[in-house]
This record gives sequence, structure tokens and C-alpha cells, in this order.
Amino acid sequence: QVQLVESGGGSVQAGGSLRLSCAASGYAVSRNYCMAWFRQAPGKGREGVATVDGNGRTTYANSVKGRFTISRDDAKNSLYLQMSSLKPEDTGQYSCAAAGFPRCTGNYNYWGQGTQVTVSS
Repeated sequence: QVQLVESGGGSVQAGGSLRLSCAASGYAVSRNYCMAWFRQAPGKGREGVATVDGNGRTTYANSVKGRFTISRDDAKNSLYLQMSSLKPEDTGQYSCAAAGFPRCTGNYNYWGQGTQVTVSS
């Protein structure tokens, strides 16, 4: 059973930085699966933030390009999201997800419980 546990959220002022972590267990998830970060702001739908596939290729939402970096550490079976130049509109519940296969298709079988990020102006 794959489990994903996020950490690293918190409150930060605009312009600041945070690094989110997602620890996987139950399988070599980071090495073999497409993984992604999503976020959901209060009153809004879930938004894809970034993905990394089984070959290490990354994609980013336009709203975070140049500010966020997704990465993974296969030895630690973990996924990360380095967030810089944070804006109040980055506020939300951030969750990591993993597909059951290397290619990113938009379908994810496994989800973490989320970690809250709050950016104040």
C-alpha cells in the first residue's frame, strides 16, 4: 500500500520561501511513478502545480514557472517542491500525488493528506 505524507507547510510573508516534502512508502514511488504537486485555495478547485515523470521530466503551471522547482530524491523515495518569491495567491492546501505508472497522464492513484501554505502580504 503506497502512502504519501507531506510536510514543510507553514506561514510566510510575501517574497519568502518554503520547501515542501512528500515522503513515500510502500513502494519505490519516486523512481517509478509520475509524481505531482497540487494545491487548493479556499473556495476554489484543485490546481495542478508541477509534475515530474519517471524520466525526470518536469512541467509547471504558468502561475509558478520560474518561482517553484519540483524535484525528487529516489534514494529517500521523496518528492519536493521548492517555492520562492511566494505570493498571497499561492496560499492553499498543497498535496502530493503519485500515478501508478511512469508517464504523467493526469491520472493519480495515490494522494497525501496535504500541508497548508499561507502567504501573507
